[in-house]
Amino acid sequence: MTDSPTPALTKPAFGAALATPAEGSAPAGAASVPAVVAIDGPAGSGKSSVSRAAAERLGYGFLDTGAAYRALAWHALAHGVDTSDATAVLEVFGDFDYAISLDTTDRWVRVGGVDVTAAIREPRVTDAVSGVARVAPVRHAVTELFRRLVASAGLPGVVVEGRDITTVVFPDAPVRILLTAAPEVRAARRSAELTDQDAAKVAAALHQRDAADSTVVDFLTAADGVEVVDSTHLDFAQTVDAVLRVVETTMGARDGR
Repeated sequence: MTDSPTPALTKPAFGAALATPAEGSAPAGAASVPAVVAIDGPAGSGKSSVSRAAAERLGYGFLDTGAAYRALAWHALAHGVDTSDATAVLEVFGDFDYAISLDTTDRWVRVGGVDVTAAIREPRVTDAVSGVARVAPVRHAVTELFRRLVASAGLPGVVVEGRDITTVVFPDAPVRILLTAAPEVRAARRSAELTDQDAAKVAAALHQRDAADSTVVDFLTAADGVEVVDSTHLDFAQTVDAVLRVVETTMGARDGR
């Protein structure tokens, strides 16, 4: 498809970001505010792939919020920054020029003029994500970025997935879901995705990531009003269906159906 980016979404004092709406969406700046389906969950829960599939079925856009923190980690590493140094992370955040597609089929992430879609999934970036994500001013600025990005998307709705989406980023979303699974199941799924890495190392990295991220956000406990979808005993298609049932039931109740 031809990129048709929304107007620049400016992070106060930090730079700019762009998003490309899905094919066939309403024009940017449309009066209607997109409906938000907020999905939280730990690493390996399948929230990215499930959220993307659900968005496609709903005709919504899809926002992977973790990609922003991954892109910032990549940006910091590219500048030789120690991501455990909060002050250094804030400094490098000053020229973090970030852009992401909301299209479910044409996925890309860019930092400046560099396409980092694949690079942000590298193990070295994964290892650095928690360091940048725990910096409070960064989280605040990125949260505001997500809200502006969704509001300006010109779409009927956006499925937004990540950590603390249901409690901090979009606490008033009409649909809020915690997607989870047993730790051993999540580790097995992540190992299956990363076929070029040792299963034991993948499992250890997942548990380490959970431990590090749990010091920043509580992504294992559903807040009031958040529906839990436990995919421990569900396959991918069943999990997508379970999420869509929550959306249908919740939105139907809201609309009086």
